[in-house]
Amino acid sequence: MSSTRVRRRSRGRAAEFLQKPRGLVHPRVQKVGPEHFGMVTVDPAKARSKWMLCDFYGKLLIPPQWVAHNRVELEAAVAQVRAAMQQHGLADLLVAVERTGRYHHPVKNAFRAAGFDTRLVHPYATKQFRQPADPGIKTDDTDLAAIHRAAVNGFALVEAEAEELWRRLQLLIRHRRSLVQKSSALSCQIRDHLEAGLPGYAACFGNLWQTKVAFPLLRQFGSAQSMLDAGLDGLARFLHEQGIRHQRRSLVTVLEWAKSAATADVAADMHCRIALAYEDDRQRKTLEIQGLEGESAHLLARTPYILLLSFPGVNVVSAADFAGEMGPIENYANPRSITGRAGLFPSRYQSSLVDRPDGPLVRRANRALRAAILSVADNLILCNHHFNAMAARWRAAGKDVRHSHVKIGMRFCRIAYHMVAGRQVFRHPCLRSRSYILEKLLAFHNEHQTPMPATLEDLNHAAHQVPKKEHQAEARPLLDQLERERHRASGPQPLSELLAIVLARLGVGRIQSEESGASDLT
Repeated sequence: MSSTRVRRRSRGRAAEFLQKPRGLVHPRVQKVGPEHFGMVTVDPAKARSKWMLCDFYGKLLIPPQWVAHNRVELEAAVAQVRAAMQQHGLADLLVAVERTGRYHHPVKNAFRAAGFDTRLVHPYATKQFRQPADPGIKTDDTDLAAIHRAAVNGFALVEAEAEELWRRLQLLIRHRRSLVQKSSALSCQIRDHLEAGLPGYAACFGNLWQTKVAFPLLRQFGSAQSMLDAGLDGLARFLHEQGIRHQRRSLVTVLEWAKSAATADVAADMHCRIALAYEDDRQRKTLEIQGLEGESAHLLARTPYILLLSFPGVNVVSAADFAGEMGPIENYANPRSITGRAGLFPSRYQSSLVDRPDGPLVRRANRALRAAILSVADNLILCNHHFNAMAARWRAAGKDVRHSHVKIGMRFCRIAYHMVAGRQVFRHPCLRSRSYILEKLLAFHNEHQTPMPATLEDLNHAAHQVPKKEHQAEARPLLDQLERERHRASGPQPLSELLAIVLARLGVGRIQSEESGASDLT
């Protein structure tokens, strides 16, 4: 009888150093000697920064002094450091800059451009190294000493260089997210003022933000009595003159509301005026959001994260959000590096016999990345049958809703890492077929009314990211859509021409459809 072999998950090797891996400098110090290893520490402020130079032991070589954030003084500081290296025989040097909002960037960029190893120290580390030595005292000089102690102990961390494409994508998705939040706030304010000026008017429409009738009527008539005076024919005539498509039953609903409308608040006309002003602002933001989504898709197509569109339940916007916060996948050694950076793990408190391993999520984390991952988890619970059933099963077992979101977010990170790092499309034993990348991207651009040249450019870049063995699978839905376009009425057919070009780039012509019953496992 053959024995059953139980596979055990290998555990990570224990840490070899107490220092942070990205802050380790001891091998370099041992190579040149502590007295020949210099450390420049910088405490940034808004318009100027204070800095000093010490050796590894803390012997002061250049006393604390100020440097203004301009090219002349920064270059002078760099020249002063170079001269001190020759004078004191320093063979190696590290620049440790405290991260302070945006203020640390001029100093960091100046020293990094000069060729020095420039690292960042978190303000939290500075505080912890300052308080034991100088309790109750907080000055620039004590901060510099604390930054030096933090750097010596491995808390001056290497920061990955941000390429322009990734930085632009990150700024785009964050700007879009900010506009979405502001638009949501405006929507709440609009409803509030509408209820004050025209109580119950918003309820006449199934979706107040998608209907094209509600706000033009409000702008023209302004009150329930004015709408009653105009009557059904008057309302319909106005909308027809404005070229607004409508259904008469919607106008009937509005008139029925106007007959029994509640009394409005004092200064109802001002409430309506403010609501219309907010609606104009919301529409402008909506147009800007659509433009930003198109730009983010344009950048996403140039990264391997476009492969995430083959994941059922992941759309272009959520994939761009995830990619923008993640950055190059080469910065992550494994999926646990992603969830660790996002703080998707419980905090732990242990002291002697007391051990609480399952606390709340850690507070110190990259909150933007965490938000992007949990947003994808929300989409998967709603749109992916596998994860929807999983969340329902956990909910029936009495699990906290937050538990389900975090667990699904962690699973997404694990799958996404192997997809992006391995340059492969989605495969899962619980699904018969995956989503198709080019089909999703084409539908996104059609919805956003992207010009055909820009759409074609993005499709071409996305096709280069798709593995060659998947080209035929990606071409199948495009061929079906091409056939539908060709059977339409005669006239301009730019979409069919675009599809033909993309299929040619994929190297796929007409392919035979699979026989009935054939599996479509990918």
